[in-house]
Amino acid sequence: MIGKANGARIGITGLGVHVPAKVVTNHDLAKLVDTSHEWIVERTGIHERRFAEQGEALTDIARPAAIRALEQAGGEPSSIDLVLCATVTPDMMFPTSSALLADELGMPDAAAFDLLAGCTGFVYAIAQAYGMLASGLCRRALVVGGDVLSKILDLDDRSTLVLFGDGAGAVVMEPVERGGFLGFELGADGGGGESLWLPGSGSRHFDEPDKFVKMNGREVYKFATRVLVSSAEKLLDELGLTVDDVDVYIPHQANIRIIDHAARKLGVPPEKVVINVQRYGNTSSGSIPLALADAIADGRVRPGAKVLMTGMGAGLTWGSSLIEWTEEMAA
Repeated sequence: MIGKANGARIGITGLGVHVPAKVVTNHDLAKLVDTSHEWIVERTGIHERRFAEQGEALTDIARPAAIRALEQAGGEPSSIDLVLCATVTPDMMFPTSSALLADELGMPDAAAFDLLAGCTGFVYAIAQAYGMLASGLCRRALVVGGDVLSKILDLDDRSTLVLFGDGAGAVVMEPVERGGFLGFELGADGGGGESLWLPGSGSRHFDEPDKFVKMNGREVYKFATRVLVSSAEKLLDELGLTVDDVDVYIPHQANIRIIDHAARKLGVPPEKVVINVQRYGNTSSGSIPLALADAIADGRVRPGAKVLMTGMGAGLTWGSSLIEWTEEMAA
């Protein structure tokens, strides 16, 4: 699906991010599996990542991010009437992490639900929030994207262990006077689902499932390098824009080789590409808000900037959004 904004100006007015305190380096992982710092950096660009402690769940790392976003946006938390949480690692299947957060943050009248779209979850969630805000169904939304993937990793599987980390981001979305989201492109291919999946995690029976992430790295790489480019190109074409109109490019932080390939194919110069995979690894739904926070901090996201965000992940899913930043938004 693809579409332009319908005339309603909906933007981001608050942003917050948070990662667990525990830093896990490549050297730490080399003690667990047959790998090395050099091998991991060469193939992924990752130097370190954050892992939650045993007692930390998704809401524990999402809550500080949400509080920061709410503080930045201003207004009472009770004014939030929609909470969306994009994650594949909720505290539990129910009650939802979004409902738990709404209760803890003081949003007694908010609708709340979790959204599962793999690493594309944050893009899907902001598109969903945009639609509900633009239609008038809600007035202020809190969108959380985060995961604690360390909880579902096989500590003996080098192919997945070195890639992932934990982290969360949150944004407040509401009507703005200028700028805002210009359009979205979303898609999914369930036929490729077994390339990145978590067998035994739902109602489908599997014989002796271990409930750890399974990934066909070759197939995921081929998928990611294709859809990061095609999704962005489709959205820009729908909006009548070109890559030259993009001021900041924030791709999903999965692998430095995937990011470099997408940027080259799209023709985005290095100075416009936001990369922080070296510090956090792949944080799934937390990836794009964490990178957005870095781009704001280093001054690349400023009033008038057009920011292209593209994700892809389990499902298999993909999605892009384009937003025009204004002074009303997080700064």
